[in-house]
Amino acid sequence: MTVSLLSQLDRYPVILTEGAVLERIRRETSLQMDPHLLNTGLIYSSAGRAAMAQIYSQYIRIAADHRLPILVAAPTWRANPERVKQATLGDVGMVNHDAVRFLRDVCHGCDSRTSPVMVGGLMACRGDAYKPQEALDTPSAEAFHRPQARSLATAGVDYIMAATLPALPEAIGLARVLASLPVPYIISFIIQRNGSILDGTPLTVVIEQIDRQVYPRPAFYMVNCVHPDTVVTGLGAELTKKGPLRNRLWGIQANTSAKNPDELDGSDALDTAEPEPFADKVAKLHTQFGLKVLGGCCGTDHRHIESIAKRMSTSPAASIQGN
Repeated sequence: MTVSLLSQLDRYPVILTEGAVLERIRRETSLQMDPHLLNTGLIYSSAGRAAMAQIYSQYIRIAADHRLPILVAAPTWRANPERVKQATLGDVGMVNHDAVRFLRDVCHGCDSRTSPVMVGGLMACRGDAYKPQEALDTPSAEAFHRPQARSLATAGVDYIMAATLPALPEAIGLARVLASLPVPYIISFIIQRNGSILDGTPLTVVIEQIDRQVYPRPAFYMVNCVHPDTVVTGLGAELTKKGPLRNRLWGIQANTSAKNPDELDGSDALDTAEPEPFADKVAKLHTQFGLKVLGGCCGTDHRHIESIAKRMSTSPAASIQGN
């Protein structure tokens, strides 16, 4: 069953997210992705749809097996107007609607009656996520991202997540666009070991600035494409205090690699970790710092999400509120 995001945030102390999708297509299949749209273009081939459906279904079934809700995001991370035009696959509205419809169809094919499934739209910065110098200024970001955001909202997503963001000005522009739509939204950043996002702004300051300048505020904030140890090293001291970070940073989609983003950028070799020790580190972010939206990014697959789900479904703290 699919449900709204906001209705689940108070009810469940733990919500899963998917693990890697795009990266698993790269390393587990021989499919060729569109150079502009990446895995979005795969929805227009039977082999591409089948490969992505298998990956998404694994994550959804894990959540159902462990009676945990899950966030899954349509493959729209790079489906902005500029890239859709370059790919010549249609217009931005059609491509984003088709991607959301694809994921809804996958969800309908899974037996998820014991687990709420929330289908989201995924957005990115315009430039390279590892290069903050390519980020848009705030007004330019509002103009650039508005068509895709509107397309996702009209496609009927349960939430929109802007992820892997490297710079504050573009994030503010994205947040302003998303705040204008009747859909809950999440903002997620890459962080460094010192607790700053890639443009050098401390994440605490980033959250304070967006919450001050944008209304309605994001439902919550996340970090993604980072190792759990990076959160502990860079944010652990702040997360133990009452304040914007503890109150507003709720989730992580974690890498299995402890390397910095600049060390991973362009790497051909997969730097991964075994599921059990990785899941231990993710689970500690829940027990120590209260992060409640837990999933995977680079290096993860269904085994890593399964290991996280096992820990969360057997933890007393992970029982459903009010039941």
